[in-house]
Amino acid sequence: MKLLAFLLSCAVFTSCAVHYSASGGSVPAGAKTISVEVLDARAPLCTPQTAQTITEALRDLMQSQTPLTLTGSGGDIAYSGAVTGYDVQPVAIQANETAALNRLTITVSLHYANKLEPKTDTDLSVSRFADYSSDQDLSAVEDGLVRDIGKQLAQDIFDRTLGNW
Repeated sequence: MKLLAFLLSCAVFTSCAVHYSASGGSVPAGAKTISVEVLDARAPLCTPQTAQTITEALRDLMQSQTPLTLTGSGGDIAYSGAVTGYDVQPVAIQANETAALNRLTITVSLHYANKLEPKTDTDLSVSRFADYSSDQDLSAVEDGLVRDIGKQLAQDIFDRTLGNW
């Protein structure tokens, strides 16, 4: 009788599982791999280097916050998409009608696919921005801004797909 109770409790507790990462996000049970395709640079001012930087930020975050193995393509969890917005606009207009700051805004449109739970597949669009002094030339600060924005975009994508937000 004790053996039967033990076997039943083992079956109940092992039949359904969700893996949690240290970040509080959840990875579907059985998922072993993740793939993040290089984002396309579709925005008029976006360079391929910018798209690559954002792709790498997403890959790095997924590797550090999930137990999944990164694969080139066809992962159990897969991301694909493009940089669809890359805009610079003046902000913080001063009394003399000049901008004290400029704002770089980057928008990424993604498709999230989950082979193990296809009902969770989704398309999403995420935007983030960073301000810089209008005294500076964009080309002088662009690499740093793109890295910072890329990290923020990656965290937003993680939160909306695996972070249960």
